[in-house]
Amino acid sequence: MLLAVDVGNTNVVFALFEGRDIRTRWRIATDPRRTGDEYAVWLLQLMAIEGIDRSAITQMIVSTVVPRARHNLEVLGEKYFGLEPLIAGEGRAAWDFQIDVDDPRTLGADRAVNAIAAHAGWQGDLLVIDFGTATTFDVIDFNGTYKGGIIAPGINLSLDALVNNTAKLPRIAMEAPRGESVIGRNTEDQMLIGVFWGYVALMEGLIARLKAEIGRPTKVIATGGLALLFDEHTQIFEAVDPDLTLKGMAILAERATLR
Repeated sequence: MLLAVDVGNTNVVFALFEGRDIRTRWRIATDPRRTGDEYAVWLLQLMAIEGIDRSAITQMIVSTVVPRARHNLEVLGEKYFGLEPLIAGEGRAAWDFQIDVDDPRTLGADRAVNAIAAHAGWQGDLLVIDFGTATTFDVIDFNGTYKGGIIAPGINLSLDALVNNTAKLPRIAMEAPRGESVIGRNTEDQMLIGVFWGYVALMEGLIARLKAEIGRPTKVIATGGLALLFDEHTQIFEAVDPDLTLKGMAILAERATLR
């Protein structure tokens, strides 16, 4: 069984794979100070609840955009599972596709594994949108080459900036506005309309520009926590896969065993 650990800026996701199928997953807040022992106390208890023995874990892969978290996850693998974790983008888990940008070393691991999973799952030119702390737009051509993309502030980051930098605006939960009207009748509705529909307009505008520049039919694949919410209110996605990043990690780990 494969243990895949996806370290984002906000959360760390642990997923157990049987082949390419996800058996279960757990999520914990990202904290670079969390030690390998602390991870183990939390993770081993959750595994026990699911009836999974630690000896069932035969491979581990880590994808991280938080470099300080790496060492403690390596300790987790070595001390508690007797495994040297694969690090996405390095060694046997090095990227096996072309990265056509100014400096390929700057490509985030999460975006790289998204590109792997998207190319494995869909044919032709692809545009992957990942809703995380930041929202990223990544272009993968029909050969699987990563061509570049866009980084925009995530919607929750935008909302936090609005609330934290104003004196009277209240904190609100991110959800779709009620109804289709964009004329808010109170402060909370006006904030929600501005952030939500403003973000939809941002996505639709950027996707239109990207497709025009690519110049060929392009499928739009969405992933990340808010992908399903936005999919209910726009027609711009051909597919939504909340597990795209984890699936890319599993594919990368599978390829690493063949090297």
